[in-house]
Amino acid sequence: MAHLEVKPKNGAPWWLWLLLSLIALGLVLYFINRSNSEARLNETPADTSVNSATAQGDTLATTVPNWNSVDFNSAESTDPNITDKDIRVRSSDGYTIYSLGENILFATDQNTIQHNSEAKLSQISTALEKDFSGAYVGVFGNTDSTGTASHNKALGIERATAVKDWLVNHGHIAPEKISIHSRGENAPVATNETPSGRNQNRNVEIVVFRNK
Repeated sequence: MAHLEVKPKNGAPWWLWLLLSLIALGLVLYFINRSNSEARLNETPADTSVNSATAQGDTLATTVPNWNSVDFNSAESTDPNITDKDIRVRSSDGYTIYSLGENILFATDQNTIQHNSEAKLSQISTALEKDFSGAYVGVFGNTDSTGTASHNKALGIERATAVKDWLVNHGHIAPEKISIHSRGENAPVATNETPSGRNQNRNVEIVVFRNK
């Protein structure tokens, strides 16, 4: 009888096993990462807000003021830092208002602060620095009713912006603490039917909230 020699089958090459192992390892890592990502998405986000009074000292207000709550008919008051009679001071429980006539700050039809009014703004900035360090400041521009309402709204913004820039550049007030607002012709303090009344209605009011 003829003798049949059966040769054993060769095993799979080593590189094939290595490749399969790497694929398996990659799949395991993929599912682990996916599970971790889903877990992070399901977590409740931590509160990242910082109480400004805690983070930066008690001199800062803890919240941004509600500027719509300002009563511009607040009672007249005084400030020992203010000696210029052109500056009107009013106060309420939570804030103080410093007012300057537009004719004092600006030349006719201009939005550049006049040089001779800088001493008045300097007194206001001194008061802000001494008694309201780090507090929020709002600059409101007011106009008379001459021209269109939209023009007067824009003019109020331009004038308020000029005062803000002065306070930042010369009054050492942090820019992030100052906001600008325009009430345009909507808040007259006198009649717009006379030159004197219109003159009174053109003004800039600087509102500072007391620190909490």
